[in-house]
Amino acid sequence: MKALLVGSAGQLGRELAAQLGSECAWAGDLAEVDVTDAAAVSALVKRVAPEVVFNATAWNRVDAAEAEVDAAFAINALAPRWLAAAAAEARALLVHVSTDYVFDGCARRPYREEDPPHPLSVYGASKLAGEALVAATAVEQILIRTSGVIGRGGSAQKGGSFVDRIVAQARAGQPLRVVADQVFAPTVASDLAKAAIALARSPARGLVHVTCAGSCSWHELALAALEVSGIAAPVERVALADLRLPARRPAYSVLDCSRYLGLGLPAPRHWRDALAECVRTQPSS
Repeated sequence: MKALLVGSAGQLGRELAAQLGSECAWAGDLAEVDVTDAAAVSALVKRVAPEVVFNATAWNRVDAAEAEVDAAFAINALAPRWLAAAAAEARALLVHVSTDYVFDGCARRPYREEDPPHPLSVYGASKLAGEALVAATAVEQILIRTSGVIGRGGSAQKGGSFVDRIVAQARAGQPLRVVADQVFAPTVASDLAKAAIALARSPARGLVHVTCAGSCSWHELALAALEVSGIAAPVERVALADLRLPARRPAYSVLDCSRYLGLGLPAPRHWRDALAECVRTQPSS
């Protein structure tokens, strides 16, 4: 596989680059290519001539997106459109990553690919628009929805992953207050990257949900991260509504991964097992 990777500086992008190795003919981030510039994207894809284009870029500052609507839609919707058009011209497969935040959280069971989306936030709406713009093109495509991505080194946009921030605050003796009524499936970036590459090598196409197994609240995830890190610290349970955040979030956004699991490809681990490895291999600060 000859791959082109955009978004290589993010949690998922770093894992994709590492796992693709020599198969990655080009890897870069916004500093190397303006993914919102159709001409720049087209020129890059023509020059590299990849078989697969992996799009791991994302504007994922959920609350900031409420005020920075244009920026969120530029990265999460227009960029995938230009990548899809360029990949179609090159006869390449596009692997694009979306989010559980396209749902409103009113379900009482894990969301399936065919369930109607209803985003509550600008971030969710921008990611859904990206899905729609990719799906509307003629490009050969895999659209992966995932949730709660955690990776070694964290997210630069957010100052580290949720786990990074919780562990750092606990070590600094700062009080911890974490949402206990928002349920999702934490997904470790290494497992997601492995699944994305496996999908690209398979005949599967279209929309597919991929997360680590199991589900939990952010509060449960915080407790697990502290336990794995060997830190004893109290974590106060708070309600999502009490935080009065700018962006609304789905209270329940667990994704049904039956379609992916039915393909017989490498299954992501349970989130607790994946988290333990992620924390153990985290670069020291």
